[in-house]
Amino acid sequence: MVRRKFEKKEIAAAAGCLLLAVSTLTFYIWHQAAIIQLGYQMSRLEEKQARLREDIKRLEAERAALLAPDRVDRIAREVLHLVEPKPEQIIYEGTGRTDDPT
Repeated sequence: MVRRKFEKKEIAAAAGCLLLAVSTLTFYIWHQAAIIQLGYQMSRLEEKQARLREDIKRLEAERAALLAPDRVDRIAREVLHLVEPKPEQIIYEGTGRTDDPT
């Protein structure tokens, strides 16, 4: 049996084809890995967004409770010792009179 010798052009063409196939496969695998990584990142960001929305709802409820008129009135009277103004303490702008509510 006689072995055939390959020419340099044939070896170069085979090496080029092999290099092209390996580089294409490498690019494809890298591309798929990048897509998977972006999917994980997107999932984490969606979870963070959901947590932040829950925090916003909780903080809005807390704000509403803290700004409730009954609570504000109680703090004003008990802690700050504020009282309702007497009618003679009220000044109406635009009329020059202190006893005219219009």
